[in-house]
Amino acid sequence: MKPEELAQYGYDEAFQAELAQRATQSSSNAVTGTLAPLPAESIVSLPALGTPERARLRAAGLGLMREGKVGAVILAGGMATRFGGVVKAVVPALDELSFLEIKKSDIKVMPGVVHTLVMSSFATHVAIKLHIQAQKLGRMDVFPQFVALRLTPEGELFRESNGEVSPYATGHGDLTFALRKSGALQRFRDAGGTTLMMSNVDNLGATLDPAMIALHHELGGAITVEVVDKVPGDKGGAPALLDGVPQIIEGFRFPPDFDQDSIGVFNTNTITFDAAAIDRDFDLPYYRVEKQVDGAKVIQFERLAGELTALLPTRFVRVEREGPDTRFLPVKDPEELARQRPAIADVATSRRSIDG
Repeated sequence: MKPEELAQYGYDEAFQAELAQRATQSSSNAVTGTLAPLPAESIVSLPALGTPERARLRAAGLGLMREGKVGAVILAGGMATRFGGVVKAVVPALDELSFLEIKKSDIKVMPGVVHTLVMSSFATHVAIKLHIQAQKLGRMDVFPQFVALRLTPEGELFRESNGEVSPYATGHGDLTFALRKSGALQRFRDAGGTTLMMSNVDNLGATLDPAMIALHHELGGAITVEVVDKVPGDKGGAPALLDGVPQIIEGFRFPPDFDQDSIGVFNTNTITFDAAAIDRDFDLPYYRVEKQVDGAKVIQFERLAGELTALLPTRFVRVEREGPDTRFLPVKDPEELARQRPAIADVATSRRSIDG
């Protein structure tokens, strides 16, 4: 795909030139400042299924949905590489239903008008639009994240074995910018929407839970991040205090001498936002990342949605990792899909109706 063909996905030549200058400047992504685990009382738990408190929250959340105030943002961008070049969102995940169909079916059982927004990428946009049409999934506001071109360590455009430039999606940190540029956020707000729950298309445990929507409102922050207890081998972002500000610190940003095991939970990338709070520009950083493509080292720059927590008041909620109330069933490749199918089936059964 030529650079001029990427303009529809937000490719910017001036920005690409800026990245080329930065590519030669190898610097640490580690945070500086005073870093500490969050106090235990700063992380609340979603009340257990079957408890009066969970029922109360659920009723309040359903009320917001009936008023048309709630939307679901499904992250379905990226590079479409982990399923053999097939766009993951359209891959059958359970009983011939695709990841995107399962996500949509969860939303459809909710009362009122629940807005569905899908962030695609240059690599997934067309396939997702065709899938929505073919499967008659109804109205879904699909908008692309942004794109840039990979670079060599010397700051030159990297070219793949066929001589073409090498585009890549610049990370889910594009979310608020792409929502605004596409007009999707304005359309949501104009329709009366106030609250957006974001989740990965490949996390089928992260359903649109009315109780979580209500808890977000009651906690009073602009952002609510779902976290789960860590198990050995977990990698990723985690909540911490940086210079006294609670926020998500990505795994690669922890200093080498910081004991990440001192933080017992990590970020699931299921996040609830106040729509009004994210309807503005943010000074969200891009991070220099080294990758291997065709056996060569390449440089790309990415930004992350979790970084918004450093800029807006944020709350953290511990959710279940196992059992019928799990909200964390990530599927990164076909092997993991095979392992997770029984749990995905259990979740689909337990949440089939709003009375579940």
